[in-house]
Amino acid sequence: MGVRLAVIFYSATGSVHALAEAVAEGGRQAGADVRLLRVAELAGEEAIDSNPAWRSYVDATKFRVAEATLDDLEWANAYAFGSPTRFGLPAAQLKQFLDGTGSQWRAGVFHQKPVTSFTSAQNPHGGQEATILALNNVFYHWGCVIVAPGYTDRSVSAAGGNPYGTSWSGNDGRPSEQVLEAARYQGRLVTSIAARLAGVGAQPSAGQRDRDGPPPHETASSVAAGSQRPIRRAASPWSRRDIPAGLPDGRTDRPQRCSWRREVISSLAKILLRCHSTVRRLMNRRTAIS
Repeated sequence: MGVRLAVIFYSATGSVHALAEAVAEGGRQAGADVRLLRVAELAGEEAIDSNPAWRSYVDATKFRVAEATLDDLEWANAYAFGSPTRFGLPAAQLKQFLDGTGSQWRAGVFHQKPVTSFTSAQNPHGGQEATILALNNVFYHWGCVIVAPGYTDRSVSAAGGNPYGTSWSGNDGRPSEQVLEAARYQGRLVTSIAARLAGVGAQPSAGQRDRDGPPPHETASSVAAGSQRPIRRAASPWSRRDIPAGLPDGRTDRPQRCSWRREVISSLAKILLRCHSTVRRLMNRRTAIS
């Protein structure tokens, strides 16, 4: 099963739409099956008509970009959401779509699926980071794996250095090429994370396994399938030995996992006994001299 990426966005004048297209392009570059989708426009005709750029964009995309549905969320195993900034929060149009996902949330549709976010605002300090963090609050409740680009690629710094997600500041048309490249990278990143979680794609070599440990899909799924492949845990200085997998839920058997602790405790106990014997001999000698 490959990666199915749903790129869902709201855009009023086209900036976020351009970012969404770049994220979708990056996902395709990484091998994902991508759906580029917009949420429904909720604003009244009078409000839209008050901004010629808004009206032009709505008319141009009404039939060109498919509207997102809840079925798209069930289809996808990775998500990317985009919204313009509205006073440091996502736009109401996207928020209403997210608010309608209660049934999917209760059914566990979103559990452990990777998700990433992007945004646009008129001003450099117009609330881009706050908007992405506000979107993440939804994804915490969903139980998703939030994928932030961080500073893991040069394109992030070239685009302005937003580690939370790609953002564009300006109202003078299409985002710059540097920003679009950062968005493509974000699409590739969330796709690669989804592939690792799903256990698809190229398998690491034996040498890489020894250095990096097992990929995430081999902690629980391989144990459930009966694999006894050793797991190397690189987080601890005591993990130079291979610890075989044990329990069905992906944890190792506690006696096996703690064997090094017993060895350390046993060694410490022997040292303490020697110290105790030495102290007793010294005290007996002192008593004899007295």
